[in-house]
Amino acid sequence: MTEHTKTDGLPGLDAPGLPQVMERARPRNERMNSAKVECNACPVLCQISEGRAGACDRYANHGGTLVRLDPVVVLRRSLDAGEAALVPFAGRSAEVAASDTAAPMPAWSGDLLHSEQVFVTGVGSSTTYPDYKPAPFIVGSQQQGVDMVTVVTEGIFSYCSFKVKIDTDRFLGAEQANVRCKGEVVGHVTTAEYGSQMLSLGGVHHLTGGSKKEGRITAEMMQALGNKQAVEFTIDGGSQIVIQAGRAPIVNGVAEQRMRVGCGSAAVGIFARQFFGLVDEVVVVDDHITGVLTEHQAGRCLDMKPSGIAMRGRKSTPGRYFQVANPGNGWGGTDIAEPLSILDPWDPVVAWPGLRLLMTSTTGEHASWYVLDAQLQPVETEMPAEVRRIVDRIGENCEPSLSTVLFLAGAGGSLRAGVTENPVLLTRSIKQALVNVTVGGAPAYVWPGGGITVMADVLRMPDNSFGTVPTPAIVAPIEFSMRRSDYEALGGHMGQIRGLQEVLQRGAWHNDGAPQSLQWLTLPEANPWPLGQPPLLG
Repeated sequence: MTEHTKTDGLPGLDAPGLPQVMERARPRNERMNSAKVECNACPVLCQISEGRAGACDRYANHGGTLVRLDPVVVLRRSLDAGEAALVPFAGRSAEVAASDTAAPMPAWSGDLLHSEQVFVTGVGSSTTYPDYKPAPFIVGSQQQGVDMVTVVTEGIFSYCSFKVKIDTDRFLGAEQANVRCKGEVVGHVTTAEYGSQMLSLGGVHHLTGGSKKEGRITAEMMQALGNKQAVEFTIDGGSQIVIQAGRAPIVNGVAEQRMRVGCGSAAVGIFARQFFGLVDEVVVVDDHITGVLTEHQAGRCLDMKPSGIAMRGRKSTPGRYFQVANPGNGWGGTDIAEPLSILDPWDPVVAWPGLRLLMTSTTGEHASWYVLDAQLQPVETEMPAEVRRIVDRIGENCEPSLSTVLFLAGAGGSLRAGVTENPVLLTRSIKQALVNVTVGGAPAYVWPGGGITVMADVLRMPDNSFGTVPTPAIVAPIEFSMRRSDYEALGGHMGQIRGLQEVLQRGAWHNDGAPQSLQWLTLPEANPWPLGQPPLLG
């Protein structure tokens, strides 16, 4: 076995008569070294030597006791000035605290301002594995006079992925193209959306369906991406890209600046009135829909004179052209560096010398001004200041280019068993909006249809919310909050409910005084309070 582990099921299970999963310094079988302790918090069952950590780097052997290394994250609406952000659970023994090699932390007094100010997240809480036992925290509290229960756990997710939104016009790769990390396929390019391109990264087939190396690199990539770290990818037949949640994507070594204001047709419509009287023709170059002002309905409504322009590509509707060029990293997400290359000769019957032509990209990053000479050839000249101001306004209306990382996971039967003995009742209660699902305290969108499929923005989650186990799988927090009466109705583990004060004193019910800390964090301003949303208190 590897010199690694996790914690779960230490002595201290309160309900008599249930099987207890005990972590001991003596062997569980004759083949195990007596100086090691076995962890059963995931299927790997690491055997860990004294002073060593498990394969997930989240659990360790501390004097023959299995301990959790990272803290349980607790959210507060606000933190008092000077309040310690990282403290031991109050129930931790003095002997264990004195033996710590870590820097000393101030003892928590046990004082609690108001239960309505505190929410225990699944970050650092441990898992329900081997699945038949209750979640590590089943917290009873009050919210606006209503008795509430929050079931708190970390899920071991094989069925999970990240949906990544990249704000850019640059060509990243063809739809369905493989996305690679360190040479291994870890996802694919999916559909482009308005002003953005989308990637699907991770998923069960890459975690478990390929080689061991593919699974390992996929898990490492997902952990880093979920924890808001920068990850480098290459796309088959496309670009090299660095993605970090909340940061501008770096495409082929260049940080993106702008998300386009719209397609070429939309840009024509938005700014048509401002161009009127200053230009005779405008072409907004776009990989998908290139707009031509005088042919566009906006130009017609302004009674603009036809210019005689001749566009390459496939005409869709008046003033809207598809496939004027190939996708690329040039103007408007096309492969062109010379915008005149998408024009055919002007109609000599309609066009006239002196015609003023603006060609711009959908972000305004590229723009050129031309005047037709006597032979109706476009000659590039200095752009008038009035026109430059409109091009600048196009850029002003482009939002900053960002990478958005959404965690998408199916919460299956294993972690549901930590909530109730009848998992389908939890699923039904969520669909009936009786249960609020959060991910590290962050709001989660629950997909319609069967099962519990949740999606959350990693930027709204606490830092370092994600871990891995070498099965391989992703470890992520999840919390289910509901009225106490609704929890009882869905067959919840009522005997394991502990008040918030006791939870903050003792830690997880299975921890039995083993060293672990709790970390106080302020609820992000963008997040609603997990216990204060309708219909919970409606």
